[in-house]
Amino acid sequence: MVKTKRPQNAPSERVDVLIGGGGFAGLALAIALRQGLGDPFKVAVADPALGQSRSGDGRASAIAAAARRLFETIGVWDKVADGAQPILDMVVTDSKLQDAMRPVFLSFEGEIEPGEPFAHMIENHTLVDALVARAKADGVALRASAVSGFQLRNDHDPHPNPPPFRGREDSRHNLPPPERGRNEVGVSDHIDVQLSDGETISARLLVAADGARSAIREAAGIQSFGWSYGQSGIVTTVKHERDHHGRAEEHFLPAGPFAILPLKGRRCSIVWTEESCEALRIVALPDDAFHDELERRFGLKLGEIEVVGPRAAYPLGLSVARSFIAERLALVGDAAHVIHPIAGQGLNLGLRDVAALAEAVVDAARLGLDPGGPDVLDRYQRWRRFDTLSMGIATDGLNRLFSNRSDALRLVRDMGLGLVERLPALKGFFIREAAGLTGEVPKLLRGEAL
Repeated sequence: MVKTKRPQNAPSERVDVLIGGGGFAGLALAIALRQGLGDPFKVAVADPALGQSRSGDGRASAIAAAARRLFETIGVWDKVADGAQPILDMVVTDSKLQDAMRPVFLSFEGEIEPGEPFAHMIENHTLVDALVARAKADGVALRASAVSGFQLRNDHDPHPNPPPFRGREDSRHNLPPPERGRNEVGVSDHIDVQLSDGETISARLLVAADGARSAIREAAGIQSFGWSYGQSGIVTTVKHERDHHGRAEEHFLPAGPFAILPLKGRRCSIVWTEESCEALRIVALPDDAFHDELERRFGLKLGEIEVVGPRAAYPLGLSVARSFIAERLALVGDAAHVIHPIAGQGLNLGLRDVAALAEAVVDAARLGLDPGGPDVLDRYQRWRRFDTLSMGIATDGLNRLFSNRSDALRLVRDMGLGLVERLPALKGFFIREAAGLTGEVPKLLRGEAL
């Protein structure tokens, strides 16, 4: 059990929003807030990784059209566009590993509008580096330090020794639950956040963007519900002899989907789902044996292949926080939800959080309202909860439908795929859904500045 403690130091800095986590979501949110509200609005991002090189991260991500519009609007996309590969079309197959042929049951053309692909593939480290550079240029305070504690406070707090907040402690992260300092009506007016370097920052809103194992979410006592799939996603990069022409492929195999996602040049990113124990065995194979297993699934349509990136396996599961908000706290990205990568929507779902929270905060601040107040946070949660739960249910259902060895289910799903293939209007809806352009779309995802 970690001993509960509260920040002892007087705040060394006061900001409007402090974001714990310097990945895609945290940095994009910081930039959007600074650009929307200008110099008087102070934003800081705290993450130990900000002081480290990310060039060794071999992963790549699919950036949906709506997310790309967000990056264009905040002035990041033009810095990375040359390294982003548009997905020009996509095919879906359903077969067994030993099948000699993999018939295409469903295909999508890759444009949502003429000249606008529904998604691009980009390597993670390239995009993060561009976000860091943009954040620095816009005056975001970047701290290479972790959030190690936080306490709700009021400058006129009549209680010098407030009772501790009864959240769960998380010894894994060594982060104690926050304590509450309140005024007579029980409302804090800021939150004191202690960093691992010993300094304390006072903020009006703390945002947890620190990933699936969010220490901030755990310390706030916000529980999650979900389950493990008993699967892991093997990720690596390959190069090949022939041009992929911007085609993405998703092969549904009994163990799970095997996705081939085009990168710039004659390269592809692989996201390869297996049962967890099998994934660990495959990743640990000698290079030649790993190549043979990969080639069985990849095929020879692009000629000889060569693994050119690191390989790793990541456990897969579904997890959704029971609340996306607490007092002066909001969760975004993987801190709020983790879904199966079967539809490539995890990162894009987090960027929808960013766009919604940024719009809610900017709208409130322009009216002179508290950017961390309950009305702002309630608006954000109402905006994001249904969409998140819907996507979680959809990806969970797809994984259960396709990741099995039932011949009866295979017949049903192949009939369903064939039906969608013959209905252009339905295919168009699915493309726009994958692009993030359905429902109540925030301004940034429509390409509109805040």
